Parts: sequence; C-alpha cells; structure tokens
Amino acid sequence: MAKKNSNDNGKTFTTQQGLNSYIKGICDIMRRSNCAGALQYVPELSWLLFLKILDDTEQREAEEAEAVGDSFADSIPEPYRWRDWANPQGNRRLNLQMGQMGQFLPFVNEEVIPYLKSLKNKPQATPRQKIISEVISSVERVRIDTETNLLDILDKIHEIDYIDPTHIFPISQVYEGLLLKMGEKNNDGGQFFTPREVIRAMVKAITPQVGETIYDPCCGTGGFLAQSYEYIRDFLADDITPEQLKTIKLKTFYGREKENLIYPIALANLVLHGIDYPHLWHGNTLNREVIYGDLFQDAPPQFDIILTNPPFGGKEHRTVQAQFAYKTSATQVLFLQHVIDSLKPGGRCGIVLDEGVLFRTNENAFVQSKRKLLNDCNLWCIVSLPAGTFVAAGGGVKANILFFTKGKPTEKIWYYDLSDVKVTKRKPLMMNHFQEFLELLPNREDSERSWTVTREEIEAKNFDLKAVNLNTKVDEDKSTAKELLDFIEEKGKEVALTLSVLRKWER
Repeated sequence: MAKKNSNDNGKTFTTQQGLNSYIKGICDIMRRSNCAGALQYVPELSWLLFLKILDDTEQREAEEAEAVGDSFADSIPEPYRWRDWANPQGNRRLNLQMGQMGQFLPFVNEEVIPYLKSLKNKPQATPRQKIISEVISSVERVRIDTETNLLDILDKIHEIDYIDPTHIFPISQVYEGLLLKMGEKNNDGGQFFTPREVIRAMVKAITPQVGETIYDPCCGTGGFLAQSYEYIRDFLADDITPEQLKTIKLKTFYGREKENLIYPIALANLVLHGIDYPHLWHGNTLNREVIYGDLFQDAPPQFDIILTNPPFGGKEHRTVQAQFAYKTSATQVLFLQHVIDSLKPGGRCGIVLDEGVLFRTNENAFVQSKRKLLNDCNLWCIVSLPAGTFVAAGGGVKANILFFTKGKPTEKIWYYDLSDVKVTKRKPLMMNHFQEFLELLPNREDSERSWTVTREEIEAKNFDLKAVNLNTKVDEDKSTAKELLDFIEEKGKEVALTLSVLRKWER
C-alpha cells in the first residue's frame, strides 16, 4: 500500500488568525483571476478545498487499514486524485508541467472534472463517490483564468497540513466566514445563510443528543447541521465511543436544498466539519421535485430534531399549495406545515419565522397553520429577535425563533424578548445576548425580558403569536444626532424590506 505523500512544505497553523490570513491570500489570487466576488470564489474554493481534504482523509484511512492488515480502495482512482494532479510533486502534474505549456488547464477541465462528475453513475458507486460527484455537480470548468494562477492556488491549498484532525474546526470556521461574505454580496443572502450566533443559541436550546436524527428541510449552506455536529462532539468530548462517532458521522444529519449553487457548497461545508456522510437531497422540498436524491434514500419518514430557517418572503405556485392542508402562497407557512408533519412524536423543533407569520390573522391558512401547531405540538418558547438580526446575512426582516415539541397540545407559551437590542452589520447579535435566555429557559422564569401567555389568551387574539412585552422600560435616548440619523436610515431600509415581503404575500 502506498504511503501518504509527504508534504514537507505543509503549514500547521497555531492560531485561527493565521489560518484566516492564509485562506484570504488564496481568495486574493482568485479575485484577480476571473473570480471577482465571493459569489464566484467561494464555490471555486469549496470544491478544491474539499478534494484536498478528501485526499488527505483517504490517505490516512489507507494507512490505518494497512496497519491492521485490511484493504482500502480509494474513492477516486489515479490520475484523478488530488495527490496525482494538484500536489506539486504529483506524477500527473509533473508530467504535464514537463510537457508543452498550456496542457494543465485542459486536463483539469476536460478530464478531471468530467470524471469526478461521473463517479455517481458507476453501478456500485459508494456514498462517498456520490458526494464527490455532487460537490462537483455545478462545476463546468475552472473559473480561474490562467494556468499560472491555478497552479499557484493549488500549491497554497496543498500546503494546508490537514493530517491532524483537530484542524477540522479552524478550517470550518474560516469557511463559515467565507460563506458569510457570500451572503453579504447576494441580494437574497438571507435565503441560505443564518447568522451563526442564532444557530448556536437554537442548537443549545434544543440540545441534540447522539442517536437522534437531525433534519433541515431548507438547509442552505448546512449551518444548523454543522453546528449540531459540533455541539454533540463537544458535549461528548473525549468520552465519545467509536460507535457513537460512527453514528454522528454517518447516520445523523439530513437536509434538503433546492439552489444549484448552494447545494454542493452545503455538502462541502458538512464534510469540512467532519460529517462523512451528509444525507442531503437536492430539489424543491415543497413540491417534492427532486434533482438528485440518492444521498437521501435511507432517510426516515420523520425526525427527532428539526432546526431550520425557511426562506423569507417566498411565494409558491398553486400547484405547490395543492399539496398542503392549508393553502397559501406564503413559503414560510407551507414550511411550517411540512415541519410539523416531519417531526416524530416527541420530536423537537427550532424554526425561524418572520414576524408576519406570527401576527397575521386575516388569512385562513395562517390561522389554521398556527392552530395546528398549538394542537399538535407544545409550543414552549418564542424568542423575539432584533429587527437587524439578518442584515449581515443579506436580509432585514424582523424574525422570531419558535421552539416546540410534537405530541401534547400547547397550554402556555414562554416568551423571551430581544427586540430592543440594536443590531447592525457592524454590531451583529452575539452569543452573550442569548446568555440570560439560556439561563432562564429550563424553568421558564419571568424577567424584564420574559413572560408567559396562556393558550386562552392566544385563542382570544385569533392565534396572533406576536411577542408583546409589557415589561419594556422607556429609557432616555442619549444618542448623538449622527447616530440617530444613521439609525433612522438603517431602520428605513429594514421597513422597506419588510413591506416588500408582505406585498409578496398578497394574492
């Protein structure tokens, strides 16, 4: 069995800042090489970084198998492995570079990419081979404009020493930062990127455990699934058993995503975090039209945990509405129905919904969907988020987090109010903002920010679930004139975005 190619020039990073700076240097080369913005260079970096880490992983697995006398088959054969064509010392790369200048780009575009995309079509394709093909699915050819720049980028990616598994976490953190940049540059960024501090708070509130299945029906870049994996790993720490590790890497995480650009990035992101088999379904969750579903084939019909942030302001066609009990064009209301149906009895959910879903009582589907929620589930908590929470991720809609357990009906709802926290792109919502919420949550204690509302009160308001904090104090505003003008301008933009969302709901 061949040993792992040495990487004498490999860089082992001791600080997160050092790794951030190094990856930024790679992105700088991409920006001057026909990948001007994050929407171009993040997808390009995704599949290249994925192939590098996959190759390191398989070489390590081959050595471990050899040590105990087992055989190991690479998912990608020679000469299409990273070590063959991207490694500066790879045989295929050296042969191409010794030949006529200009042969390398055609080899990657005309041989490597088509071959990797075809792996999933092999009669006995493994789950890993299917994942490889799907990560490459949206790549037609290398976006980088010159052979010299591509080789420079490959050299720098190859220098990242990934032998030590502890590097998974910092690399994934750098990658999340890149995804945030992509969300900021995209007008609809809020559709696929949820602020990571919101995700972390939701995961802590739901407390996923090993052995539970976790599902996100509109997973975007995979943030909820990745954070749930990290939560379970951190919770078990050194006490995790080989069987438990196998369970969370192979049999735990399920998701759906329809966007062609985002789906392969989600796969790459989850693998970067350490999930070997992310069960992701490529297609439209609401109309059930599938683009690629093989990775989702063994998914259970219902799940223990659902964590999700459905797209804000979407509008669905009547053919989609026909598949739901309560018909509406509002995407989030249809997703709420899907989530309730997809939860196991006793299953737990954390879902982000915009304010309109909570307070609208003038459309039957809104009222009936909320009635179904309170009848079929115990809606035990609603967190009212600040209006600017999603600004940094490309969206400005006022939103709430709903937590519920399927089974017993709702008798009372505990509210926690963060709506008065001033949040902007430069001052995003942080984990410390959720500290008191997480401390009070177990006993549902009352405070200046928290209170309880009974089922009877909700029904009297025709299922208006909007948070109304009667404990709010009016403080003297000591802002300067410039700060007030900046705040008014920011809020004006948020109001305009919210109005545009509400107008989409009108038939």
